[in-house]
Amino acid sequence: MGKLMARTPLIAGNWKMNLDHLQAVAFVQKLHWTLKDAAHEDGSVEVALFPPFTDIRTVQTLIDADKIPFAFGAQDLSTKDSGAYTGEISGVFLSKLGCRYVIIGHSERRDYHHETDELVGEKVQAALRNGLVPVICVGETLEQREESGPTAVSVGQLEVALEGVSADADIVVAYEPVWAIGTGQVASPEQAQEVCGALRAVIADKLGADAAARTRILYGGSVKSGNIASFMREPDVDGALVGGASLVADEFAAIIRYQKHVGV
Repeated sequence: MGKLMARTPLIAGNWKMNLDHLQAVAFVQKLHWTLKDAAHEDGSVEVALFPPFTDIRTVQTLIDADKIPFAFGAQDLSTKDSGAYTGEISGVFLSKLGCRYVIIGHSERRDYHHETDELVGEKVQAALRNGLVPVICVGETLEQREESGPTAVSVGQLEVALEGVSADADIVVAYEPVWAIGTGQVASPEQAQEVCGALRAVIADKLGADAAARTRILYGGSVKSGNIASFMREPDVDGALVGGASLVADEFAAIIRYQKHVGV
């Protein structure tokens, strides 16, 4: 089965806690300049940036002023829209800033901040009610993979995240095997396809065939320019959520240009 061409590939850069607002300006300008002749200019590849909260306004202003064709979003959001929640960031605020996306349930949030599947589901609802597209992250540790197999953990996480989500909701799913994030280890394209295919089946079961056909599923975990094309050949891999490599403009640009190396 070939990739459904209606799903525009999405290459997303998660900066995590890197780049202050001044560094963000330099990075976005360099990336845009490097990609002047790239496929994203004609809409065949979508580029999204996920800077730290303190950079979002700066990135938004630069993108709007220079008409740079990048989407942007936040790395997390609160389950609440307003109130006495010190340190939290409301989806209302992110929407007002022009964010299109928000990452939810990243493995680092699940691990360091003890976010449960149920909390992730609440954040998905918070994103959707504020007009944001949730990038729902799922993935297993090596221990979980050995105990439960390659798909069980991710499938279970996604099933909970999709509770109460309507069939017409705009969502993105990102499969990030925890054992491949920042370790230099990379899932094989076949391993990524196995899980991404199972995730698409969950979407079909929960939201229907049309939702499954249009929803983009990303792979993340030590993605680089040297391996992106092999993942993008897989029918259920529609892009990448890139971590460390998204902080180097030339390398991230090369990942975005993956179409030069894959027959799509």
